[in-house]
Amino acid sequence: MTRTLAVLSGIACLAFAGQAFARCEDHVPQPKPQNTFAQDVGREFDTILDDGWIEFAVYEDFPPWSYEEAGKPQGVDIEIGRLIAEDIGVTPRFRLVQADETLDADLRNYVWKGAIVGGRVSDVMLHVPYDSDLTCRIEQVVFTGQYAMEELAIAYATAAYPDGDAPTPAYFRYDTVAVENDSISDFYLSSFGRGAASGTIRRFATTDQAVKALARGDTMAAMGPRAALEAGLGDGLGKDHKLHTPPYPGLVRKDWTIGVAVNHQHRDLGYAVDYAIEKALADGRIQAIFAAHGLTFLPPER
Repeated sequence: MTRTLAVLSGIACLAFAGQAFARCEDHVPQPKPQNTFAQDVGREFDTILDDGWIEFAVYEDFPPWSYEEAGKPQGVDIEIGRLIAEDIGVTPRFRLVQADETLDADLRNYVWKGAIVGGRVSDVMLHVPYDSDLTCRIEQVVFTGQYAMEELAIAYATAAYPDGDAPTPAYFRYDTVAVENDSISDFYLSSFGRGAASGTIRRFATTDQAVKALARGDTMAAMGPRAALEAGLGDGLGKDHKLHTPPYPGLVRKDWTIGVAVNHQHRDLGYAVDYAIEKALADGRIQAIFAAHGLTFLPPER
């Protein structure tokens, strides 16, 4: 399962055009924790302070957000985790985790219950999409600490479009485009125009691999989350390649807010994390992290 799809799976039902429902209108309350199976609820905030460290669950192999380089965790989410830990006054630890089939499963495995075999939860999970529907559906988790927005974008080779046109989804009836396999971009383009682009889509295991294919000249364009495209193109962006966010007909959700998740029994920890992020947004430290990675910072909805 790809990181991108797991991250977005919790709001996938809102991604495509359809009937809009009032918040929580069709929600069925879940069994209360005291009436269900045993759960690993993690450490209390006071215990974190006494122990002197906090553990963040982050997705593995997920540049530019979180990945390992020379045996050390790197990326935007890693630096945000360090910022939170510094504000709380503890040492950060990072647990690079695999994405499961859905966001619900990731939250179950790493935030409120733990995996079935040898599982345990972390104190905080980073890079969790925020949507009001999630707050209704997943009661065991508090969604907070919104620190950025992400959006779908299209990167393209300027040599492939010498007249200055920027490709829109309709172009991919004929022009080749790289996407992450089983991602929102893949699903959208595969269904666009009743499959008109199916013969031009080139699929890769990650968005990073997809954008590298564009950089090599294997495709004319690549579609995916803006940050991954910008990171993959690096210094080539603005020279040999450009990036834009065109209209996506039929796609209701083209951007989303990212934040953190904590166990619902540790709301005091959630308050502390959210306050740390709020201060870092106000004084520009989070914006500086994005700038240092050569990424566009999109302010979150808070």
